[in-house]
Amino acid sequence: MSRPSPPEGRPVAWEVTADLLARYDRSGPRYTSYPTAVEFHEGVGLEAYQERLEASTSRAPLSIYVHLPFCEERCLFCGCNVIISPDHARALPYLDLLRREMAMLADRLPGPRPLVQLHLGGGTPTYFAPRLLAGFVGELLALFPPTDDAELAVEVDPRVTSNEHVDLLAELGFNRISLGVQDFTPEVQGAIARRQSIEETARLIERARARGYRGVNVDLIYGLPYQRRETFRRTVEEVIELGVDRSAVYSFAHVPAMHPHMKRIPADALPPREEKLALFATARELFLEAGYEPIGMDHFARPDDEIARARREGRLSRNFQGYCVVAADDVVGLGTSAIGDLGDAYFQNAKKLNPYRHAIEQGRLPIERGVVLSADDRLRRDVIRHLMCNFRVDVGLIERRHGIEFRSYFAEDLAQLAEYERDGLVSVGVDAIEATPLGELFIRNLAMCFDRYLRPGASRVEGRPFSRTV
Repeated sequence: MSRPSPPEGRPVAWEVTADLLARYDRSGPRYTSYPTAVEFHEGVGLEAYQERLEASTSRAPLSIYVHLPFCEERCLFCGCNVIISPDHARALPYLDLLRREMAMLADRLPGPRPLVQLHLGGGTPTYFAPRLLAGFVGELLALFPPTDDAELAVEVDPRVTSNEHVDLLAELGFNRISLGVQDFTPEVQGAIARRQSIEETARLIERARARGYRGVNVDLIYGLPYQRRETFRRTVEEVIELGVDRSAVYSFAHVPAMHPHMKRIPADALPPREEKLALFATARELFLEAGYEPIGMDHFARPDDEIARARREGRLSRNFQGYCVVAADDVVGLGTSAIGDLGDAYFQNAKKLNPYRHAIEQGRLPIERGVVLSADDRLRRDVIRHLMCNFRVDVGLIERRHGIEFRSYFAEDLAQLAEYERDGLVSVGVDAIEATPLGELFIRNLAMCFDRYLRPGASRVEGRPFSRTV
């Protein structure tokens, strides 16, 4: 596959002083939602969810996320909600529970709703045998028929994903596939308990291309044990050589207090803060030199990829599936811990399998908690989403959309932003707020200036468990 041309005038290198890093590398949200999931509470639950489902008169397409939490083995870097079981028979009843949940969902909607986005996440969706997985997905698509331009995406682990998985999902209309890689360096793979070769990764990409998937994404992680700039450089170069359409380069959040399995990672092998940033800088420089465009805080895409076009046209959005092109009025989640977004509220299913199963067996949708957004929440969500997606906020657009005078409404927030402006991370103008190329590295910090829940006493949760921003 031909390599894209470098974007004109886009800087590919920068300098971050130790002082900047010391002051701005702090814990903060990734803003897959605003308010973030830590603000969800049991006071908003099933009744509120059913009211919104039944009151929905829209026939607009849905976005559906399906959580398939099973994995054969534990990867030590993983912070996802997973169930480890080498015994695949243990997972079979879960698909039946999902069938019952999606039938209940369809029954509670006032009319048929097609889907414009479907995302299978995990866990490892391809943990399930190909025909079992395809059979379940086929039933889901029969209840919620996809639109002609629907995005159907699946996350896969190349180590357990067969050609038959790729083929059967392609026959159902899947057109995007995301492969976990993290790092190809053997020493790093040993430390995180995930052995995966370049060859098996390339084999899966080639199969997906042959079966017509229009989008191939590879996930990398920086900040893992034993990572070094020169070895991570080789991994990124190999990913670029594979010709992927997109790559996500995530920061590793080492939080053993929340995920005890991370205690098995040797803490003294983790790169120090300055080296961790240098790892991301290395990846960013290589992707930009190869012609990929930066998307939000940690994604890179070929200029002809849908997500890059959406960013250039100001259509890029962000939801619990990450950055997305296809925006739906409503997002619904199926499976343990899945999160939905219905208009003015977020809802989350039970995180654990037993409460989830109990609810389904009782004939109840398994909603456990949520939050209803105020007008202020919706306004701030809009501002934060623009920053996270486009590195820019159009002041006039926000004023017209929400009926406010921006500078007076956000006086306190702009005062916080002034510190970042003095350090050259953001430009605050009359018409727009825009991150500088240096500020793109700290985009979560800039978004945090508009987060009302980060102010003292504003959150329901003390000591919020966020990852580091750099």
